[in-house]
Amino acid sequence: MAKRTFSMLEAFLVFLLVMMTGITVALLTLLFITSGTVENHKDSGLLTTQSSPATEGSTAPQGSTTLAQGPTPTLVSPTPSTPEPTLFQNFSGYHIGVGRADCTGQVADINLMGYSKTGQTAQGLLTRLYSRAFVMAEPDGSNRVVFVSIDIGMVSQRLRLEVLNRLQSKYGSLYRRDNVILSGTHTHSAPAGYFQYTVFVIASEGFSNRTFEYMVTGIVKSIEIAHRNMKPGKIFINKGNVDGAQINRSPSSYLQNPVSERARYSSNTDKEMVLLKLVDLNGDDLGLISWFAIHPVSMNNSNHLVNSDNVGYASYLFEQEKNKGYLPGEQGPYVAAFASSNLGDVSPNILGPHCINTGESCDNANSSCPVGGPSMCIAMGPGEDMFDSTQIIGRMMYQKAKELYASASQEVTGPLAAAHQWVNMTDVTVWLNSTHAAKTCKPALGYSFAAGTIDGVGSLNFTQGTTVGDPFWDIIRDQILGKPSEELKECHKPKPILLPTGMMSKPHPWHPEIVDVQIITLGSFAITAIPGEFTTMSGRRLRQAVQEEFAAYGMPNMTVVISGLCNVYTHYITTYEEYQAQRYEAASTIYGPHTLSAYIQLFRVLAKAIATDTVANLSRGPEPPFFQQLITPLIPNIADRAPIGKNFGDVLQPVKSTYTVGEVVEVIFVGANPKNSAENQTHQTFLTVEKYEATSATWQIVHNDASWETRFYWHKGLLGLSNATIQWHIPDTAQPGIYRIRYFGHSRKQDLLKPTVILSFESTSSAFEVVTTS
Repeated sequence: MAKRTFSMLEAFLVFLLVMMTGITVALLTLLFITSGTVENHKDSGLLTTQSSPATEGSTAPQGSTTLAQGPTPTLVSPTPSTPEPTLFQNFSGYHIGVGRADCTGQVADINLMGYSKTGQTAQGLLTRLYSRAFVMAEPDGSNRVVFVSIDIGMVSQRLRLEVLNRLQSKYGSLYRRDNVILSGTHTHSAPAGYFQYTVFVIASEGFSNRTFEYMVTGIVKSIEIAHRNMKPGKIFINKGNVDGAQINRSPSSYLQNPVSERARYSSNTDKEMVLLKLVDLNGDDLGLISWFAIHPVSMNNSNHLVNSDNVGYASYLFEQEKNKGYLPGEQGPYVAAFASSNLGDVSPNILGPHCINTGESCDNANSSCPVGGPSMCIAMGPGEDMFDSTQIIGRMMYQKAKELYASASQEVTGPLAAAHQWVNMTDVTVWLNSTHAAKTCKPALGYSFAAGTIDGVGSLNFTQGTTVGDPFWDIIRDQILGKPSEELKECHKPKPILLPTGMMSKPHPWHPEIVDVQIITLGSFAITAIPGEFTTMSGRRLRQAVQEEFAAYGMPNMTVVISGLCNVYTHYITTYEEYQAQRYEAASTIYGPHTLSAYIQLFRVLAKAIATDTVANLSRGPEPPFFQQLITPLIPNIADRAPIGKNFGDVLQPVKSTYTVGEVVEVIFVGANPKNSAENQTHQTFLTVEKYEATSATWQIVHNDASWETRFYWHKGLLGLSNATIQWHIPDTAQPGIYRIRYFGHSRKQDLLKPTVILSFESTSSAFEVVTTS
């Protein structure tokens, strides 16, 4: 590699970067030292304790652990275990319950989680985020499993531990670490701030207890709804290919895999969608779960509106179709989850990478352009803009799911089972063959991690495919973060280490060591809960290995799905061969080149235990920590103010008197910080679009803030001043008539020497007419 040279401007900018980084680290450390449990939980008034959550159904923990501090989840008010309802037992099938609940969190003054782009903060709402829960139990109620798909970037370890603790408080040993899977859809447009490991806390710019509580409450509520709604039913499975919705964003890495292996597959992405259809014994619809490998990054890193991206749009379409007469987000009975799978190297931006300055292709091993380098190489979706692309890709998934759902006829039958272990992923011995072994590594991120991907490039001049470090950046790393040990560098080869996170423990460990591995089975159907992002070939290898293990112990013809972003986040998992190329996904494989082999070995153990009915003999493994003192958000809570002579909700820019179908209605109000609404949930929506019904002389709500036709923008001013802009993109299906838009908000009042008060307010636009033609 040619030695990099720097201009005077670049050198000055790097100097500023180093100074800013040093100041940031110092501030974060200071914040950690001066903040405690009371500060972290002051918004909710919650306390914490050192006790561990109950995890019934498991054997005793192993004697040796690498992390001695046990979980310390939030104390909840003493609640007696909910009595189990009497279940009708004389039928063939499963007891099935479905539930959906809001888990949006705050939609302002918080980073969006996924792109790690500085300044990509939430500034409004496109769609609400939901937790979708599915509870399945055997007819006699003896065994049950829970699968939850959540519209968030990924499930954090802290989130899972707190959810399990609250379930245990309410249901006793019914819902446990082994039979509950929490999976994130991986939208990159959901709030951050719910993590405990330092890398993610820094990326979130602090831990937000406000958003954490909102998410935990929503996830638990969705499970509670599913629990209450359980009824006898049947499950059917179907499979089919979704064509034209994805590309491999690291095709040169994929080509590193053996030719003979690649020859077994027709594509460098997994096109197959696997779908479960859930109905009651009368054949009435209950819900669906589908798995399909695609990154929810149709909304790019210029977006500031919280939303569920393409997979969320697919759920929206299916639920709107099945829940006739319900507004989106209301408790319509049907629940449709489009869950994540082995999406690590899969992009929905199907036009592929092009140099945005010249238009030429940059589909090369370094994703770099001749002029401008990697920062110019960006992949685009099929639409006119990111909103359009999101809907196009989402509709493709919806249409295939609709087709598979209608023709699903193969019933899923058989007992339910679950197996789970906690594993120290930094110290797994991997047997490559009968005589040779290797080990996983302490975590580290490589140079190409900082390069980003064609879906969202990094902000610095790093390049994908970097296998040799740069002395300049190495010096900066060593001075600020510490020099990686020779052992760490040797373990991660050929990865040049940029962030030696496994050696960094202040204020808390920067990456997890203790990781969940988990499988649940429904008869001949198995869900593997993956704590990260598997690439296409990684997923194929794991599926094959788990299928072979089941078959070897008397369970042939198992259908195995990869469920991604489950239980704890550990970045990416590439194959050993892909790791050698060190593109973004490989540089983000934090436990080293043998990570995939370790997971395959661990999941084989779980599959064997289920097949041989020896799950009770599995060691539970070392418990993960639950840290108390976390870095508080860097953005302070300040009082909201209205302009002199104005009140919150006053109209600043009115609507026009008449609009045509296809136009955009826009109204601007005196606003207040919408993060207040994550604390005081007096209103369940920021907006409504209402139509006047002359026959009843009433206003009927036709849209809310969960509708894809509405957009809520928050514009932050100085000293607590702000505006709220509400848009309604009038759809072709809109009926002519008289409409109005309403705004619902909450303002923060902070008087001297008095406690903070959050007050609700609402406002209404003037009426306007919608006509079909101009």
